Amino acid sequence: MAETIAIASDHAAIDLKAALAQWLREQGHEVIDLGPATADSVDYPDYGYALAEAVAGGRAARGIALCGSGIGISIAVNRNPAVRCALVSDNLSARLSRQHNDANIIAMGARLIGVDTAKDCVSAFLATPFEGGRHQRRIDKLSNPAFAKEPA
Repeated sequence: MAETIAIASDHAAIDLKAALAQWLREQGHEVIDLGPATADSVDYPDYGYALAEAVAGGRAARGIALCGSGIGISIAVNRNPAVRCALVSDNLSARLSRQHNDANIIAMGARLIGVDTAKDCVSAFLATPFEGGRHQRRIDKLSNPAFAKEPA
């Protein structure tokens, strides 16, 4: 099923971003490329915040965040309380991010995984539904910390 996917990176992941954006379009998805447009050095928080806003605001159904390691941009994206961004590196972590965490954005590190692995992660992320059930209670706590209890 085709979706609108927002994608953003920093300078370290611009080539991976371009490859994934093209591949997603070939799969029939609409892609919102939030930049950057060149390999000039940029600050990943700027792009992470823009990506989070695009997904939280409904411009895109899901998002893909990329930087050198995936760590920095995932931290930036997760500052938005409407977003659940999971740093993934393989098919299983991408599937579990959806099944258990209802992730609406995944992050990957361009210096850590190649294009084929990234495509495999994105495919799993887009194809896997949220299981709900016992996981929904945990998602509710992520969305509203007031539901969280003190550990025993």
